[in-house]
Amino acid sequence: MSEQHPGVPETLEPLVARLLAPNASPYTYTGTQTYLIGTSDLAVIDPGPKDAGHTQAILAALAGRPLAAIVITHTHRDHSPGARALKAATGAPIVGCAPLAQGDSADDGGPRADASFDHDYAPDRVLADGESVAGQGWTLTAIHTPGHTSNHLCFALPETRALFSGDHVMGWSTSIVSPPDGDMGDYIRSLEKLQARDDRIYYPGHGDPVDNPARLVRGMIGHRRQREGQILRLLKEAPRAIPAMVERMYVGIDPRLFPAAERSVLAHLIDLDRRGLAGQAGDIWSAAA
Repeated sequence: MSEQHPGVPETLEPLVARLLAPNASPYTYTGTQTYLIGTSDLAVIDPGPKDAGHTQAILAALAGRPLAAIVITHTHRDHSPGARALKAATGAPIVGCAPLAQGDSADDGGPRADASFDHDYAPDRVLADGESVAGQGWTLTAIHTPGHTSNHLCFALPETRALFSGDHVMGWSTSIVSPPDGDMGDYIRSLEKLQARDDRIYYPGHGDPVDNPARLVRGMIGHRRQREGQILRLLKEAPRAIPAMVERMYVGIDPRLFPAAERSVLAHLIDLDRRGLAGQAGDIWSAAA
C-alpha cells in the first residue's frame, strides 16, 4: 500500500485525485477512499462517513472549483453519509445508486458496525445501468454490480479507461457479501460482468489501485468457486453448522474477522440452496442428496 495520510489529496492521474477518510478498521483497511474527478468542474465519488473533518478536506481539495455531482457507489455508512454535508456546502446534486428498497429490513446484524446501511440517503438522481453524469473533460458511467449490496454501482471513466470499483472489487481484500442484502450469486455474476470489460485500471473504495484488473477479477471468481467447493466437500463429509465450517475453512485469519467469514459462508449456502445443491434444518446445513 502506498503511503497515504487522511485528508491529504493525492493525484493519481490528471483527471483523478483521492482523499483518505480517517476511518481505518479491520473492515475498511486504511479507510474509505474518496475520489475527485476532473480539473475544472469536478465530481466527488463516495464522500465517506459522516465526518466534519473529512468534508472540510474535500472542500479544501476542490479549491473553489465548482462541484458538478456527488456520486455514490453504495449506501454503506462508510461511503455515503458525507454526501449530505457536502451537498449543503456546495449545492451539488447527489447522484448514483438507488436507496435500498428493503429499507430498515436490509440491516443484517452482521459484524460491520462501521458499514451498516445509510437509511437517510436521498439521491437527487438515480443512475440506471449505462447512464452517465458528465462534466468538462470527464464522464462517469454507471455499471450495476449488485452483490456486496443490492444497490452497488461501479463507475467507468471512459476518457482514461479507469473504473471506480467501490467495494465490489477492492485493492486489499475480497468483499464481504452479507445476506439478506448481500447476494453471492449476484456478486459472482457482477464479477463476470466486469471480467467482460477492458478497463485499464481500477480505483477501489479501499486499498491501492488495481493495475491488472482482468487478472484480479479472474482470481476473485476462482476464489469464490473454490470456497463453494470447500463448503460442498465439508457438507458431503457431514452436516454442519456455519461456525464449524468457518473454523475449518479460515485457518489462521484474524479472529476478529470470523463473524464476517460466517456471513460469507451463509451467502454461499443461500446460493447453493437456490441451486438445489444444499439445504438446512435449523442451524445445520447439509449437501443435497
